[in-house]
Amino acid sequence: MRFEIVGKNITITEPMREKIEKKLSGLQKYLLIDEDTTARVVARVYPSSQKIEVTIPTRVGILRTEVEHDDLYAAVDIALDKLEDQIRRQKTRLNRRHKESLAENFLLEEEEDDVDIPVKTKSISAQKMDLEEAIMQMELSNHDFYIYTDDESEKISVVYRRNNGGYGLIETE
Repeated sequence: MRFEIVGKNITITEPMREKIEKKLSGLQKYLLIDEDTTARVVARVYPSSQKIEVTIPTRVGILRTEVEHDDLYAAVDIALDKLEDQIRRQKTRLNRRHKESLAENFLLEEEEDDVDIPVKTKSISAQKMDLEEAIMQMELSNHDFYIYTDDESEKISVVYRRNNGGYGLIETE
C-alpha cells in the first residue's frame, strides 16, 4: 500500500509520517489491498484541535474516517480503531449476504447427468497467515473457500464455508 499524506496548516514531519504509515500498514492483513492502492491521509490543524482524515479504496468498498482530537498521534490511533470497526461491519455484511445467496443457489440447482463441464484452471500462491485471517480474506474475496499456508504448521490448508453457516478446515499432511 502506498501513502499520500498531506498537511493543511501543518508540516508533516518524518516521525508523523512514520507513525501514520506504521499504523495503517497493519490494516493490510485484514483487506484485499493491492500494492497500487493509495491510502490518502489529510492532517489539519485548527485553533483548538487537530483533525485527521483517512480514505482507503479497497476492492470491497471505500474505508473512510475523520477524527478530531487535541493530539494528532491520539487521533491516528482513534482513526485506526474506527477503520478496524468498519472492516468488522463489512465482514459481517458479506457473511450474511453470501449465506442467503448460497442457500438460494443450492435450491435452484438442478441435477444433470453426463454433462461435460468446462474446468477453469487457476494458479495461486498460498500466503502465510493464521486461520482467522484466512477466513476474513475468504469473506472479502467473495469465494466459498480460501487456500493458504498455515503460519504454525507451515502446511497448505483450505478454509471453506459450510452449508450450515459455519466454516470448515482442510489440512494437508
